[in-house]
Amino acid sequence: MAESVAAAAWILAMLATFTLAHCVDDKCAACNAVAGELEIGLSNEKPRNHLDMRHRLDSKGQREGKLIDYRVSELRVVELLDGLCEKMQDYTLEKRDSTQLEWVKVDDWDQLTTDKQEARAHSKAISTYCGRLLEDTEDELAKLIRQGSVKAGGVTKVLCEDLSKHCSRTSGFHDEDGPTDDAKEEL
Repeated sequence: MAESVAAAAWILAMLATFTLAHCVDDKCAACNAVAGELEIGLSNEKPRNHLDMRHRLDSKGQREGKLIDYRVSELRVVELLDGLCEKMQDYTLEKRDSTQLEWVKVDDWDQLTTDKQEARAHSKAISTYCGRLLEDTEDELAKLIRQGSVKAGGVTKVLCEDLSKHCSRTSGFHDEDGPTDDAKEEL
């Protein structure tokens, strides 16, 4: 009897963990966390030289080709977005108060005071969410980055309001009453 109760408890715990890993209830909050990580990438960018694509010589010995501004290059977009979702594995949900959860970056998983297995499930969930978010918005986001429309301080509006529509336009985050209907639906 005790073995069957323990087995049932284990199965329920695993089921709960897998359910957490496959959904993000508040898409607006998760999108804001992804946008925050992209903001970090933008603010940590170092000035770069133009990309010199003049590798051929013409008949006079002069270099031919383009000189591309790094700020509008595809390389910059790739460097900003590549690895973004892996960085999201450092995030987990943490209770802010009795009713609200918030995505936070974990510096040291060993110092985490909450259930580590559940925290890891949340980190996998937001990483998966990030992958789907980028899959849905990557072309438009890349275009806006190359055009200079995405700057540090404005990523949340562009990514979460304009492109993905996971957050309402009125507040920049979800409404006071809770997430929008779109943010409530499961991935």
